[in-house]
Amino acid sequence: MPDAPTAPAPAPTRARALGIAMSLSGFAVNQVGAALGALAFPVMGPVGVVAVRQLVTAAILLPVARPRFARYRAAEWWPVLGLALVFSIMNLTLYLSVQRIGLGLAVTLEFLGPLAVALLSSRRIVDAACALLAAAGVVVLTHPGPASDLVGIGFGLIAAAAWACYILLNRTLGRRLPGIEGTAAASAVAAVVWLPIAIVWFAAHPPTATALLLAAGCALLSSIVPYVIDLLALRRLPAGLFGILTSTSPVWAALVGWVLLGERLQPAEWIGVALIVTSSAVASGLALRRAQRTAG
Repeated sequence: MPDAPTAPAPAPTRARALGIAMSLSGFAVNQVGAALGALAFPVMGPVGVVAVRQLVTAAILLPVARPRFARYRAAEWWPVLGLALVFSIMNLTLYLSVQRIGLGLAVTLEFLGPLAVALLSSRRIVDAACALLAAAGVVVLTHPGPASDLVGIGFGLIAAAAWACYILLNRTLGRRLPGIEGTAAASAVAAVVWLPIAIVWFAAHPPTATALLLAAGCALLSSIVPYVIDLLALRRLPAGLFGILTSTSPVWAALVGWVLLGERLQPAEWIGVALIVTSSAVASGLALRRAQRTAG
């Protein structure tokens, strides 16, 4: 499932309950952040929200990681530039999807990205069954109907592809740059690109103080806070269990969308979400069992 920040080996089992609680709270906080961004859409639109998110994220990560850009060679620059591009595409297409089809469905479609990475790395029959289960969920969610928004669905699928690319690029950077330096460097590059876009966009769409605060809150709750919570949780949980818990993200998105945005999924849409979540949880559980056998 989605790559998480690396952390020391998990503590004894008695600490896992706390780790599970922290993980679930982190996933919920992430979706609350996305909902805050959606609340700012009427004033600044998805473009404005992404611009603020990229600028705030870079402003926080740069002083912490202090990337040494002058020492980078082509081997470091290419994945940094690629990750910066992926950040922009992933965030923008997700928010464009949220604007059109709602938070729960958009996040569920985006979740197909890490699920695809996990399943494509294995050739086992059971993993193929998980892929078919997820595909069935997609069919349910995207089944054409009078109220279907194919553009919103398309944006969600692009976000999924971008998230898959993010995982692969992040693995590469993790081998070439220490800690969060790669993420911070990519955030800085993305911020340089988004700064002029923000100036032009906000000149045409003047933001209110409330909208700016909502977008800044989106940056904190969707980027910075979940990363810190994940690091703390992974000190108490094995990575495989963390991956299974990550599978609940679409459900959190649907619940947060309902509570904060007034979005309600139809019964068939809940079925589609359940199919994808089940596929993800089973795939992560099987990966955990294989890892335990290998370690044993």
